[in-house]
Amino acid sequence: MNAASQQSPLKQSAVIYLRVSTEEQVDNYSLDTQADLCRKEAERRGFEVLEIFREEGRSAKTIRERPTLIELLEYCRKHRKEVGAVIVYRLDRISRQTADYLAIRKKLVESDITLISASEPTGDSPTERFVETMLAGFAQMDNDVRGERSRNGMKARFLSGLHNGSAPMGYSGQDGYAVKNPETFSAIQLAWELMATGTKSLREMAKILNDQGIMDKRKGHKDAPIRAQTLSGIFRNKFYAGKVVSKKYGMEVQGQHAPMVTEEVFYRVQAILDGRNRNAAPAISRRSLESVDFPLRRIIICNNCNHSFSGAWSKGKRQKYAYYFCVKRCSSSVTISDVETTTDKLLAKITLKDETVKLVNAFLRRTYYLRIDALKQKRDRADIALKEVYQTRQALIEKNLNGVYSDDIFKEQNKVLEEKIKGIQAAKNDTVIEKYNLEAISKFITEKFTNLNNTFSTSDLALKRVLMCSLFPKGLRWNYPGYVNTQISPFYRSFLDLQGRQVQIGADERT
Repeated sequence: MNAASQQSPLKQSAVIYLRVSTEEQVDNYSLDTQADLCRKEAERRGFEVLEIFREEGRSAKTIRERPTLIELLEYCRKHRKEVGAVIVYRLDRISRQTADYLAIRKKLVESDITLISASEPTGDSPTERFVETMLAGFAQMDNDVRGERSRNGMKARFLSGLHNGSAPMGYSGQDGYAVKNPETFSAIQLAWELMATGTKSLREMAKILNDQGIMDKRKGHKDAPIRAQTLSGIFRNKFYAGKVVSKKYGMEVQGQHAPMVTEEVFYRVQAILDGRNRNAAPAISRRSLESVDFPLRRIIICNNCNHSFSGAWSKGKRQKYAYYFCVKRCSSSVTISDVETTTDKLLAKITLKDETVKLVNAFLRRTYYLRIDALKQKRDRADIALKEVYQTRQALIEKNLNGVYSDDIFKEQNKVLEEKIKGIQAAKNDTVIEKYNLEAISKFITEKFTNLNNTFSTSDLALKRVLMCSLFPKGLRWNYPGYVNTQISPFYRSFLDLQGRQVQIGADERT
């Protein structure tokens, strides 16, 4: 029975979400390609497509930077009686961050909406949902690996003395190196020398440069006049003294570029600026909603008023005390030790036995290989379709050479065929099959789910929150004292049922 047949008669419709970044546009992942594959998946499952949401050139790390995705979620909320599924080309189109993906899926599940991938194994059974969660996790891992490679490359470039980012004013970027800009180098160098005399203020120096026609041409400042704040950044930048400094790495190396001033001149200007700066104050850091001291913040929910818990420190006579509390202050606060002890007992209670993990892995392997076979069959069909398109294009070329088709008609038809080839190539992309390591998934399950207490205690803040949101997608309800109505996620509930530990969903369980 397919996903569509499990929906009610009023929920035979679906929406499609498409997203592609600028670099992916080049690699046969265009929006039109995704749309074609998603429409075919909707047709195969018996869904009528209501809307298509297109988000182009978005590689944002947070949901807030994805306006079309927000629009999609709001549409699903308003039309939850009609929408039965959200179809995407791949799960990582929704998000490459596992925590964000789980949060989005939770919102869809609450509206009884299924999330379907056109190229990966997804479904409504507990095992399929579990595989889906693992795929989302591996999408984040893939994203993190790419990010790590990029960071390593940037660090290697920095350590070699090359500047990351755009070249500072007075220099130009050329083949990855910062070289003297013949139009501005001498003027900025003279500004340093004048500033080192101690006779000029930043405003006066800005006026001198503007009178010479030197403009601020940085990104977002096209031909804008130079301001005092701009010069303050220039005169604080050690790049002009031949150094490359990284706040991120906390290091300074000798640059490969030609210095504009000597270190002596640089430090002389620093002393002048420090003597004039009367507004120095420590930086105010932005308040973070996450805290390593309170990993369950916003996951625990007050059973009295349904608002989430926050956390804080209280200063006593001799020491500080950590505690959680309802943001509405509808009841007394709870010490962090009580929460930790209760959470530890709950995790111990639902930890899987070794025998259960073996059974889960065996069932996972069977389901995985069935899905892989289906994907391989899809690839074989794509090979046949690709051969036919190539034959059609060859015939088109021959007719153009023989004068049957004009150049304009040839270009038009060839463009259509090229789009078809892109779509077929994307459908037969082997990385969809090969990017997921079954052995790694099995190892992950064995290591993480046979001792949930240890997994939680040894994980960093992000992984702790992912773990708890995965196990308890509706949060942990605190009833003063202890958790009540502990609702475990359906896919993990199926594991507990396998080992015969009957923990009733929604039961009044206090630990």
